[in-house]
Amino acid sequence: MQYIQGNNRKQAVLFNERLDQIIEENNEVRLIELFVESIKVEDFHFNISLHSEGRPPYNPKDLLKLFIYGHLNSIRSSRVLEKECKRNVEVMWLMKQLAPDHNTISNFRRDNEKAIRKVFRYTVGIAKEFQLIGGKLIAGDSTKLRAQNSKKNNFNKKKIEKHLDYIDNKLSEYNIALAEADEDNKKIIAKQIEEHEGRKQFYNSLTEQLAQSGEVQISTSDPESRQMITRNNITEVAYNLQTTVDEKHKLILDYKVINSNDSKAMGAMVRRAKTILQTGNFSALYDKGYHTGSELKTAVLAGIEVMVAIPDGSSASMAPNPAYNVSEFMYQQATHSYVCPQGNTLITNGRWYKKDRNAPGRKHTLPILVQHFKTSACKTCPVINQYTKNTGGRGRVIERSQYQPYVD
Repeated sequence: MQYIQGNNRKQAVLFNERLDQIIEENNEVRLIELFVESIKVEDFHFNISLHSEGRPPYNPKDLLKLFIYGHLNSIRSSRVLEKECKRNVEVMWLMKQLAPDHNTISNFRRDNEKAIRKVFRYTVGIAKEFQLIGGKLIAGDSTKLRAQNSKKNNFNKKKIEKHLDYIDNKLSEYNIALAEADEDNKKIIAKQIEEHEGRKQFYNSLTEQLAQSGEVQISTSDPESRQMITRNNITEVAYNLQTTVDEKHKLILDYKVINSNDSKAMGAMVRRAKTILQTGNFSALYDKGYHTGSELKTAVLAGIEVMVAIPDGSSASMAPNPAYNVSEFMYQQATHSYVCPQGNTLITNGRWYKKDRNAPGRKHTLPILVQHFKTSACKTCPVINQYTKNTGGRGRVIERSQYQPYVD
C-alpha cells in the first residue's frame, strides 16, 4: 500500500513564495497592521524609552500589534507570544520577523496599561463612525477572574484576630513549658516561641495596613483582589470584570476591573456608557445582581432608562402560596394603588417613611424612603393564609421605594 510521502528533511529547500504571499488577503493580521499603522502612538502616550547608547528599543507599534494579535487569539502569556514570533507564520509577517523576548512583551503591557485602554476606546470610536454601534440598547454583566492570591492569603479583621488569639494561646503554653523544661528542650521551645512571635508581628502589620487603608480585606499576593461570591454562594479571591455590550452587533463598548461585587457597579458603568456614546438616549439591561436602590437612583438622575431584574425576595417576604407574591399585585397608575389577586385595592396614606439602609436580614441596600400600601379587606379575606403568615394582624403590606420601579 502506498501513502503520501513527505519531503526529505535533510534536503535543501528554496521557497518559491514571498512571506507576503503566504498570508491571505483577508487574514486578520492585515487588519491589525492597517489599524496600528493608521494611529499616532504619541496621541495615546505610550511609554517609549529612548537611549542614545546601546541597543535601540522596539517600536511600540510593533509591540502593540503583537499584543492585539494575542488578544484576538486568546494568547495571554508573554512567553507563548515570544514563541509565536519564531514559529507562527502570521506573527512573523505581522512583526516583520522581529522576536522580542518575554520580558520586553511583559514590560510593554505593564508600563502601557492606560495607553492600551485608550486604544481600545479609540476602536469603539471607529466602530461608531462605521455605524457598527446602535447606541439604543446596551447590556451589562460581569465575569469573576480568579486572582493568584489564595483564600489562605486573604485576610479581614475577624480572621486576623482569630490568628492572633491562637498565637497568644500557643505562646502561653510555650512559656509554661519553657519554665518546666530541661536545658535540651528549652532550645526547642525557645525556637517555637521565636517563630510564633514573628507570625504575631506579621498579623499585627496586617492590622495596621487595614486601619490605614480603610479597607475590610487585604490580599498579600494580589493586593487589589478581594474575596467575593463567584457562583452559588461559592467565594473566591478574585477580580470583577464589568463589561458593557452594544445590542446591534454585540460589540464591547467598555470594560472595567473592580474589586467589589455587582451591587455597586451599575451606576458607574451606565455613566461611562453615556460618555462613550455621547448621549443618554439609550436603555440598559442588567440582571438581578445589580438591583440596588442607590445604583438605580444614579441611573435615573443621569437620565438613562435601566431595566434590572427584580431579585427574589427573602423567605420572610414570600407568600405561602406563590400566586400571592408581591409580583402578582398589579399597580394602577391612575389611582396610585395596587390590586391583589382577590380583586381588593391596596391604598397608601401618601406618607414616605424612612428606612434603614442596612436593615437586618436584607440582602440588598434599601432606598431611603418607602410608602406602604394596604387594605382593611385582609381582615375578612377567606384566603388570608395563602398570602401572609400574619393572619391575625394587618394582613399584606406592599412597600414601594422612592427609587425602585413599580411592580407592573
